[in-house]
Amino acid sequence: MRCCGYEELFDGRMARKDAERYRRKGLRGSAKRVLAQASEGRLAGAEVLEIGGGVGSLSIELVRAGAGHASVLELSSGYEQEAAALLREQGLEGRVEHRLADVVEDAGEVAPADVVVMERVVCCYPDAEALVGAAAERARRRLVLSYPRYGMGTRLFVSVANLVQRVRRKEFRVHAHRPEAIVAAAARRGLRPVGRESGAIWRVAAFDRGMTSA
Repeated sequence: MRCCGYEELFDGRMARKDAERYRRKGLRGSAKRVLAQASEGRLAGAEVLEIGGGVGSLSIELVRAGAGHASVLELSSGYEQEAAALLREQGLEGRVEHRLADVVEDAGEVAPADVVVMERVVCCYPDAEALVGAAAERARRRLVLSYPRYGMGTRLFVSVANLVQRVRRKEFRVHAHRPEAIVAAAARRGLRPVGRESGAIWRVAAFDRGMTSA
């Protein structure tokens, strides 16, 4: 969604910060859990689609874990330089592709993949049903995503964060979406939850095509 201040917030400065953190510490906790859940879905040789991948650190780890190729979609051009640098360092230029696209608005230009992942992306998009639905439609086998736990603390944080954004006259807003809406959006596209959601703050959920809850 090109309306919502992504370029303004997710700029080169944030990209450098994210890339340096990955170089020093590797994936953050929720991303490690997304990686683990994605790896359970027969990752060897798989085609991966990462929506909202930033500098692409999760896709790098997915390829290193056995995926054949990863495509990273991003809404901000601010990540391009750092993403390219990380791929050069890892020697993965031919196995991870980055492009600017909105999986909802540019649906016809985004091909399906065996495994689709979204790490801390749902809360940055105003329409969870549209985003999760578009991601689910492109998942041949598995969809794995993370989102903030829906509770009073999260809703309060979102309200304060958005108030600060309004005071600063910034366009970007963060969103707290109900888990039931996320699950329902995946279910309407033929996906069913597998296992249980995990995480005290950032919840990680996995969905498989044509399977029932574990």
